[in-house]
Amino acid sequence: MQRYFVEESAIDNRFNILGEDRHHISKVMRMKEGDKIICVDPHENSALCTIAEITDEQVAAEVVQWIEGSSELPVDITIVSGLPKGDKLEWIIQKGTELGAHRFIPFTSARSVVKWDAKKAAKKVDRWQKIAKEAAEQSHRNTVPEVFTPLDMKSLLKLCADYTHKLIAFEEEAKQGEASVLSKTLSLMNKGESLIIFFGPEGGLEDQEVSLLQEHGFLACGLGPRILRTETAPLYFLSAVSYHFELMG
Repeated sequence: MQRYFVEESAIDNRFNILGEDRHHISKVMRMKEGDKIICVDPHENSALCTIAEITDEQVAAEVVQWIEGSSELPVDITIVSGLPKGDKLEWIIQKGTELGAHRFIPFTSARSVVKWDAKKAAKKVDRWQKIAKEAAEQSHRNTVPEVFTPLDMKSLLKLCADYTHKLIAFEEEAKQGEASVLSKTLSLMNKGESLIIFFGPEGGLEDQEVSLLQEHGFLACGLGPRILRTETAPLYFLSAVSYHFELMG
């Protein structure tokens, strides 16, 4: 069943769906009055709804039943990715959303081959946010992850101060066989706490970047004995988080 994130809470048990979602319902999916959809409000509440009216301005959806429970990870995860080449970041955002990440922050790492073009910034970030929204709908999330405009290290360090746990995925640790930091960190985490983790671009993080992060309370961790690509590592990490909190019981 199609899921839509609406911009405002229901009024008198009715949602008004506007913009691209209205177009998607009426023109792409060719839905009719009486068809059922799921609406998710800004407070992460989801409801089974019946389409009551379709006009050129909006789709009105009547709440049939509020849906209990949530598919969200019980911990708040932020993925920080050194700007990679090509469409790898789009892949990270799409699949990372499916796996439960709460936000994505690209950053301009010293080894990033891609140089951020500020003139194209708004259009690029809008595309990334749209990818996150579509992936959240597809994977039945109750919230759409936020995608940031790329930040530099100085800006990131200010933002990181409020996180409960801080990690760096560092391939040198993996090469040396480090295997306990990730497991220990997840074991120490309580539901509702936050974790931010840094991933380097294709060339990895420079030693100076890792040292600076460690000075600000970050722990370097390995992700198993194999060296993972920059677009694979965040997905491995999110899968580990899901297994620890959602499958271990």
